[in-house]
Amino acid sequence: MSKTLLGVWAHPDDEAYLSAGLMAEYRRRGDRVVVVTATLGEHGTSDPDGWPPERLAVLREHELRSSLAAVGVDELHLLGFTDGECTWNDGTVQIADLMAEIAPDVIVSFGPDGMTNHPDHRAVSAWTTDAWRAARPEAELWYATLGTDFHAKWGALSDHVGLFAEQPSPPCTADRDLAARVTLDSETLDRKMAALQAHASQTTGLIQAVGIGTYREWWCTEYFVAAEPLRQRRAA
Repeated sequence: MSKTLLGVWAHPDDEAYLSAGLMAEYRRRGDRVVVVTATLGEHGTSDPDGWPPERLAVLREHELRSSLAAVGVDELHLLGFTDGECTWNDGTVQIADLMAEIAPDVIVSFGPDGMTNHPDHRAVSAWTTDAWRAARPEAELWYATLGTDFHAKWGALSDHVGLFAEQPSPPCTADRDLAARVTLDSETLDRKMAALQAHASQTTGLIQAVGIGTYREWWCTEYFVAAEPLRQRRAA
């Protein structure tokens, strides 16, 4: 029976880093994948004069659609919030309405930690969790996380590039507690790399800094933890 995966994220490229492999696997099986993005990341640049928000928003929407196409996804909903201002807004009702319409079997988003502690990430996590409880509690909600093996292998590189500079306690989940661990085969990893490289405004500099081989290996596994363990949900 066909399943539906719904991803809810804050900015273009969040979905690619944290779930492009999962999305590609669903699409390869013929399952439906839908992505919801809260903002267009229009302030995500070190050159705001060359890339004012209205110009960067157009580019990043194009990059997002191209990235999703690389993993076979063509269903995208944009919530229209301003980059950096999710904390002062509430997208719960919009997301709940979409969940009721889409009827996903699995929902993926940030955990309460926001992965990198970005305020937009944490806000989107809260909206998604509240919407899930209100509109689609029968679905599984998975939070993107990282495994102990990721930190053991890539901790020094993550520190070097400042991946968790704003996050005092990066997410780390033991294998036994994961809802899913997606280790990408060569074909699926190629698709994920294409999805990431489509976000050229955000990923080109990092790829050049660490090298494409390291970059591929760095992001070849995706990790998810259940918002509520199945045993806890059964007991409720």
